[in-house]
Amino acid sequence: MIHWRAIFSSVIAVPVVALLCAGAPVPAAGITPFTPVDRALRMLNAVPTATSLGAWHELLGSEPHVAGTDGDLREIARIQSAFVEMGISTTVEEFDALLPQATEALVEIVGATDIAPPVNGSRRGVIALPTVERNLAEDPATTHPGLTFGWNAYSASGDVTAGIVYANYGTKADFAKLKAMGVDCTGKVVLARYGGNFRGYKAKFAEEAGAAALIIYTDPADTGVNKGKVWPAGGWANDTCVQRGSILASDQPGDPTTPFNPSDPTAARCDTEAIGLPKIPVQPIGYAAAAEIVRRMQGEPVAADSGWKGGLPFEYRITGGDALQVRVKVVQDRKIRRSANVIGMIPGAVHPEQLIIIGCHHDAWCFGAADPLAGTIVLMECARSFAESLRAGERPARTVVFAAWGAEEFGIIGSTEWVEGHRDRLLRGAVAYVNLDMAAMGPTFGASCSPSLREAVLGATVRVAQARGAANETVYDRLSGGGRNEPQFGTLGGGSDHVAFNCHIGVASAAFGSGGSEGNSYHSNYDTIAWYRSVVGDDYAPALMVTRVTNALAAILADSSVLPLSAARHGIDGQRFLRALKERATAPEVALSIDQLIERAGRTAESGAQLDAALASAHPWIGTAAANRSQSARDACAAIDRALISLDRAWLDDAGLEGRPWFRSMLAASDKDSGYAATMLPLLAEAVDAGDVNRVRAAVVRYQAVFDRLDRGIDQARAAMQSVSGGNGPPAPLGTR
Repeated sequence: MIHWRAIFSSVIAVPVVALLCAGAPVPAAGITPFTPVDRALRMLNAVPTATSLGAWHELLGSEPHVAGTDGDLREIARIQSAFVEMGISTTVEEFDALLPQATEALVEIVGATDIAPPVNGSRRGVIALPTVERNLAEDPATTHPGLTFGWNAYSASGDVTAGIVYANYGTKADFAKLKAMGVDCTGKVVLARYGGNFRGYKAKFAEEAGAAALIIYTDPADTGVNKGKVWPAGGWANDTCVQRGSILASDQPGDPTTPFNPSDPTAARCDTEAIGLPKIPVQPIGYAAAAEIVRRMQGEPVAADSGWKGGLPFEYRITGGDALQVRVKVVQDRKIRRSANVIGMIPGAVHPEQLIIIGCHHDAWCFGAADPLAGTIVLMECARSFAESLRAGERPARTVVFAAWGAEEFGIIGSTEWVEGHRDRLLRGAVAYVNLDMAAMGPTFGASCSPSLREAVLGATVRVAQARGAANETVYDRLSGGGRNEPQFGTLGGGSDHVAFNCHIGVASAAFGSGGSEGNSYHSNYDTIAWYRSVVGDDYAPALMVTRVTNALAAILADSSVLPLSAARHGIDGQRFLRALKERATAPEVALSIDQLIERAGRTAESGAQLDAALASAHPWIGTAAANRSQSARDACAAIDRALISLDRAWLDDAGLEGRPWFRSMLAASDKDSGYAATMLPLLAEAVDAGDVNRVRAAVVRYQAVFDRLDRGIDQARAAMQSVSGGNGPPAPLGTR
């Protein structure tokens, strides 16, 4: 094992980046320049360097490390060793989950008449299509013996030979269109391209349509030669690039054999035959292999304006015709295997029960230089920043947790099992979760976050220099177009380790990322450090920027006297989401019900804004009171924090979503048909989209209860604030509802 300390022996300290820029706005509620937050942050953000980020990359990207394999165990040990050597309290929390492995994959065209006589023992009329990338002399990592052919985890084993049907992206709408055209998928091999939805839903919808097997391919129109130069000449997928990935499409993330419960060695498990795993073989291929199928298809051409034509230089057709037969063979086991989460922790000096959690998964389909390591290296450098600050005597007021999650690629397993295993503690004390999956992929910063975290995230971007930017340009400057525009953040859906925090236990969450690079090596054998340094850059400037933004947000959350969680945004964004739903409503009664909720959310927004303003006004005095006065003042500050934390929990409903009870948040869920996208106000959104007036009425009642809980939390924060002032502090402009 390479020791991390040796790698960093050559790292040279660099001057502190200009973190606080003159004239920059300070949008985070309760955060003003030169607070304890900024004093802590100057120390934190003096630590990260591009050199150390590159060293982390070399260490963690040294071999393939698929979850449940020996490479995975070595990766876990590397991270554990690094955390321990940093001086961070470290635990390795193992879990046993259903982690299949593939042993055989085969795709053939059978009965082809347009090929030369067989050679070297091949069968007449059979064309074996590649399922693995070609090795590249320009990138020696591609010859590593630990790399394998492409595969889709949780595929059924099977051997199918049948005619072919093309299903575009394999979305629900695409299969509905095939049905409307009179195309029967029963018993066929379906060919679908990546994109448009989670690959597991492609398999689900193909199976529901009666398909006997599914082939998923990377189309050059989406990521390939049509985009630009391909690897190794450029960054885009070459014709043998194969996207691996899980096709688990259950009603909740995590180990499918232990829903709602941690997957420990003593866990009671569901029968694998009864948990809805795919029943058809599914195999990914590159576009060179797909081209051999597409160019031989003889059925009806797709319409030019249908959106079904990809980037291959052949006519795209719906069916293959009577003569074309394709064979798909997949062999996978379905075994319980072990992986682990590596948890580093720095206990807080004032509020150790309050947790700020920063996480990224460590497992990968191959080397994982981009996914996940473009984020994992940020996690490690953030941990090093806090560890060095701790050595210098700077301990955060609240506990900061650094989590390297296992088995995310198989179904967001490690983080989900950890949340399920620590549910009660997290419900009491988790302040926020920050996800860093693939976070540093270019100089253009972006984020998705819970409403309550928006101002704090903006406050972090104000304090960090823009990667590859102009002199004194901040990340906020770039986001806002030099202050001309309101920065836009996305909403959190599915697809990564924030899901259990955001959608199951109601913890305010953010996902950081950056882009702007030209290329894609996603889940392929080409996701190597050589690819990353060629395409994203070897200066590690994006990773340095994201590290410092993450440090800044962590400092804002960990060291503010009172948590900077916005109360108003619950109502403001609630109104915004409701207005978007109203536009989709077709029945007047539904629109009227939504109007009533919009008005109700407006009252919460007004009350929350008054609280936010009062806390911002009183923040310096509150900090002094907590630092210098009696324990009762600190207790009152903790009470304010608890009330603010409760606002995100107010969105939880024990009954959960219809058909998906694990998703307990009424604020956000992953889209039930795409898997990746966010559905905001999901209980109401799904009722509106179904056109079910009775479901809408029931949902409105439950959302009224959410806003009632939000108002009670705001009242509790108001009362706690008045308690800390004791009548001697500055007047707090709280007003009344």
